[in-house]
Amino acid sequence: MPSMKNKRYNLLLIVGVTLLALWSLVPTWKEYSLGKQLEAFSSPRDSLNFVLNHRDEIEDARQKGLKLGLDLKGGMHLVMEVDQIDLFMQKAWNRDAKFDAIMEEVGRQAAATDADVIDLVSAAFRKQNIRLSRYFYDIRNSDSEIQGKLRKEAADALVRAREIIRNRIDQYGVAEPMITTQGNRKIIIELPGISDENRMRNLLKGTAKLEFRLLREKGALQRTLDAINTALSAPSSSGSSNDAANNGLYSFVQVYGSDNAAVRAENRELVSDMLKRPEALSQLPPDSELLLAARADEADDGSRLYSLYLVRKTPELTGGVITEAKATFGSQGVQPEVLMSMNSEGTSKWARITGANIGKRIAIVLDGAVYSAPVVQSKIPNGNSVINGIQSLEEAKDLEIVLKAGALPAPVRIVEERTVGPSLGADYIRAGLQSLIWGFSAVVVFMIFYYRQGGLAADVALVLNVLIVLSVLAGFNASLSLPGIAGIVLTMGMAVDANVLIYERIREELAAGRSITSALSEGYDRAFSSILDSHVTTLAAAFLLYTYGIGPIQGFAVTLMIGTAASLFTAIVVTREIFRLLVSKNLMSSKSFG
Repeated sequence: MPSMKNKRYNLLLIVGVTLLALWSLVPTWKEYSLGKQLEAFSSPRDSLNFVLNHRDEIEDARQKGLKLGLDLKGGMHLVMEVDQIDLFMQKAWNRDAKFDAIMEEVGRQAAATDADVIDLVSAAFRKQNIRLSRYFYDIRNSDSEIQGKLRKEAADALVRAREIIRNRIDQYGVAEPMITTQGNRKIIIELPGISDENRMRNLLKGTAKLEFRLLREKGALQRTLDAINTALSAPSSSGSSNDAANNGLYSFVQVYGSDNAAVRAENRELVSDMLKRPEALSQLPPDSELLLAARADEADDGSRLYSLYLVRKTPELTGGVITEAKATFGSQGVQPEVLMSMNSEGTSKWARITGANIGKRIAIVLDGAVYSAPVVQSKIPNGNSVINGIQSLEEAKDLEIVLKAGALPAPVRIVEERTVGPSLGADYIRAGLQSLIWGFSAVVVFMIFYYRQGGLAADVALVLNVLIVLSVLAGFNASLSLPGIAGIVLTMGMAVDANVLIYERIREELAAGRSITSALSEGYDRAFSSILDSHVTTLAAAFLLYTYGIGPIQGFAVTLMIGTAASLFTAIVVTREIFRLLVSKNLMSSKSFG
């Protein structure tokens, strides 16, 4: 028999493993408990305040708790594509109408095929007998050299886009997202537990290009709109009188004084298209651009109006200097806003910009839309600024996320989307739990009925086995999927199979007339090699499944590997120590194994 020291070591090991498993599952319980508390609130404002007050606790529980896969929790599967055409147009240094026309045609080709965009660009320029160096990099570069540089730009943009998207998703709080690249322009994303799909789409697609732009001098907006209205009121070259734009801009734009104009919500898209027409663009002052507000204001008559701003095209400062962003409520405690802090470079520039433009308005522009255009009251030396004009705290939090994560190197668009509804995920969870409960119950009843005290010990070990599997998944931030549940069910069968091998050996020793102590020792020793062989073989097979499998197969393999290792521990160590304890208390006899 093993020494007292070994017995004490085994007992400490079992207690330690059990406590560690329970501790690892505490965040899962906290997440469940906090979720129930949140569901109990009937007022949206109360629930938002609860989230804000327990933000760190919720995030900690969500990060450390047991995560459910896409098939169980529901969520989104997205394929996103980096707009390489936009990226290359940003890199061009000598753009003209011919370049824009070529790139527009390449964009149509790229949208219809998975062909390499750089090959399409090169072919289009060769067709026009134009060298790439006319627009890209150094005039002395050959086409092949420029193609190599553009490929590097594209590869870097894909990696940067993936990491920025990952940062946004992590800050949003999605449990166990899967984010991988496919080819040279696509990103595959799986997001379990997403309920607000539209909010997530906007969060992922937003380029987050933040700019601080000065508004043009007083009266410039009125003069510019007058000129555009006159230009658009003239008959079109085709002579058509049915063109809506020929009615003039002022048919759709309301002007208030000399520096305020707005567009009704129902006319927003129409006016935006009108302002992009060559006749309208030609009337803009140099280095100027007309932008619409990001959000509509409600007029006295109940209509929704989007303000129109005439801003300088060249930004005074960009979002690259932002180091911190935080969603909060304004001074009145009602209107959401985002507070921003800048790095030392940004702080210095912001102090100079605000000091030189006191009394003027600076527009805060995000992705081409104006969120606010406050008047500079005084010089701001500390590098702080505020984005307001935000409708909800959720929107403020999303702005916080995209500003923290940084701007995408190029726009991305969703080219494929699949959604697993929460109700379907709940059905899978219900079915999975039922399979676990029925499988566990059948094993428990059989073991107690057939092996009596020995069966009871095996059932205790089985509970610990499942506990270890779940705790390891939680501790290593792995997700539990439907195939994972299948792996747990298979693990329970393997754990019981190991006990059956041991118990049958013990029965043989008892039938041969050995004492219960001797029979236990011989039974475990003789069954050990068979149990070890079967478990090592299963571990090797599971490892190969994990290495060469994808998605659901990997989920099954992970739980099978963890469960197999736990089964070896519970069958060889846990049940043996239970029997030693029972023998020491004279609670076992030769009939304890049926």
